[in-house]
Amino acid sequence: MIKSKAEMKSLLKHPGSFVIWLLTNLAALFTVLVLGFLIAYILINGIPHLKPSLFAWTYNSDNVSMMPELINTLLLTGLALLVTAPLGIFAAIYMVEYAKKGNKIVGIVRITAETLSGIPSIVYGLFGMLFFVGTMKMGYSLLAGALTVAIMVLPTIMRTTEEALLAVPDTFRQGSFGLGAGKLRTVFKIVLPSAVPGILSGVILATGRIVGETAALIYTAGTMTQVPNSILDSTRTLSVHMYRLSNEGLHTNEAYATAVVLLVFVVLINMLSRFVASKLAAK
Repeated sequence: MIKSKAEMKSLLKHPGSFVIWLLTNLAALFTVLVLGFLIAYILINGIPHLKPSLFAWTYNSDNVSMMPELINTLLLTGLALLVTAPLGIFAAIYMVEYAKKGNKIVGIVRITAETLSGIPSIVYGLFGMLFFVGTMKMGYSLLAGALTVAIMVLPTIMRTTEEALLAVPDTFRQGSFGLGAGKLRTVFKIVLPSAVPGILSGVILATGRIVGETAALIYTAGTMTQVPNSILDSTRTLSVHMYRLSNEGLHTNEAYATAVVLLVFVVLINMLSRFVASKLAAK
């Protein structure tokens, strides 16, 4: 954005800079418009079809309730983060704080993480079906789905945590060492608390991807419309529920209503995570 007339005159004197400024602002405006259109489209088509029967405790072909799927989404997301968050965070701690500079293994891990980030989710789904469902004999289950998406979001958590740790000034570490603290105490008492906002950003991104995932879960968690009695029972999340309703073509309005709930669910998770991050950063 232009803050003064002097800056505008400076841009006009340099046509190249003005073109870049114009393209940047147009790109930002286009992104905001597309996002606004998508949100408005979902809300306009979904809100009129929200009704109490969609939140019934049990699902049947008449009410096509999403309440079991909402609970299943929370369970699967929590289980997946319970597995992947510690692995990703501790892997990043090792690479930044303990591994020597120029370590070839660390370089391979970083390249591998970046490669895994670009693999389509359907590939993770097929892997989960072959390994967790088939080889490990878990069947279509909450556990198989959670482990599959945990592998899928592990690179995101690991890389964002690594960047958050690298952003902590070295003077923090040097000051801690100068006061007599050891490596472990410095990492967990000084470095990690300073990097918490960045780490939570990675967890937020991972949570959003897990909640919105469909392809990987169809092949691993299954499509059973009930709250599982154990982690080895088949289940269905909100995104899979929305896909099934729209795919059948019989409950398109309910699919739009599910999309509204899914959108609100993701927004609430982001708001809660950012609130926690701001509180921790203030401390």
